[in-house]
Amino acid sequence: MGKDGLVARWQRKLDDSAFWLAVHAALAAFTAYFCTYAFRRPFSAAGYADVEFGWSWLSPHLTPKTVFVIAQLIGYGVAKFWGMKFCSEIRRDQLGRATLGMIGLAWLALLGFAVLPLPLKIVAIFLNGIPLGTVWGLIVRQLEGRKVSELLLAALSCSYILASGEVKRVGQWLMAHGVTEFWMPFVTGGLFVPLLFVAVWMLGLLRPPGQEDILERSARGQLDHEGRHAFLKRFLPGLVLLCLVYLFLTAYRDFRDNYQSDLFAEMGIHDPAAFSRTERPVAFGVMAALALIFLVKDNRAALRWVYGLMIGGLVLLGGSTWLYAQGRLGGEMWMIATGLGAYLAYVPFGSVLFDRTIAATRFQGTAVFAIYVADALGYTGSVVVQLYRDFFAPKETWLGFFQGFSTAMAIGGVPLMAIAMVYFLRWKPRGECS
Repeated sequence: MGKDGLVARWQRKLDDSAFWLAVHAALAAFTAYFCTYAFRRPFSAAGYADVEFGWSWLSPHLTPKTVFVIAQLIGYGVAKFWGMKFCSEIRRDQLGRATLGMIGLAWLALLGFAVLPLPLKIVAIFLNGIPLGTVWGLIVRQLEGRKVSELLLAALSCSYILASGEVKRVGQWLMAHGVTEFWMPFVTGGLFVPLLFVAVWMLGLLRPPGQEDILERSARGQLDHEGRHAFLKRFLPGLVLLCLVYLFLTAYRDFRDNYQSDLFAEMGIHDPAAFSRTERPVAFGVMAALALIFLVKDNRAALRWVYGLMIGGLVLLGGSTWLYAQGRLGGEMWMIATGLGAYLAYVPFGSVLFDRTIAATRFQGTAVFAIYVADALGYTGSVVVQLYRDFFAPKETWLGFFQGFSTAMAIGGVPLMAIAMVYFLRWKPRGECS
């Protein structure tokens, strides 16, 4: 039997078996976004300590690495504003080509980061962030609205938690073997290109959600300008609360991610394997927690569980930081606890929170739009917090700033998240009695 015959047989198996659909889609989504991170995060594994911009007005405040981090974050944030429309309106049959095209543009920008003169390297890393900022939405569009969406979105979310440490470890390995700081991100991305093609092809084999999916999770599809306006009009107060929490959560996640090597150094941890030791337990812990929500069939009950996990994550964030400050928790264990707490609160925004919100309220549209509204504000906040640290707290150590940020996230985030939970749980599908 030819290759086309095998593919057709496998697609029929996916149509007939929820188990094999979940396995196939979860593996494809995990692998695709894991590979995407190879084009985004490796550059932060380098220190760029010997780089000199020669700009006297800049150097007292921002290190070269910080300039590159902010440039990429701005590009990523720009993509989220654009992605509200692009990822909501793109046709399903274009998702795979768009994913490969966006990552290809990001890889080309990394080539510019390697070969362009120093000032233009800032532009290159900014341009790297723009196409990468759309990839999450393109993949989620293929996963949302299914009975097994929690399992699929948990696998997808696990990918970037795990990938962040792993691709930085690859980047450090390449630099240890003679690859320069500026060529390392491009080379790292190239190592993942073949696997990326396989993963995107696998995603392309998925058919749209079936009738049973629609009955349980509501119909999902393109969301035009009027639909986006209707969504904001209906849920604006709750979205404002969620976006305020997410703004600082994104900044916190990015700070921890981008400066993890600096935090390790200040704690006296110099083993490159520490990236893996701290991020693997976080990735699998978050994936397991989100996957368990699959067992909750009632959408309103599932929303309560989601909010419970997010609030619990913020409590863990604050509690572990207090224990570390008291000397009762070691550095690596604290990094695991802050990672687990932060990602338990952060990951649902990009996955199950809005998927279950739409399912519970029966709003006709796609969760990707809500995800990108939150992301657009989140990455804006990430840039603001980064600039605040470097301009208004430049003498504070990375570790000291991170401890204070962790405590503030817990104190401010828990009440805001609780109020948002009450707001959204009051909503019921139209026509359903209160």
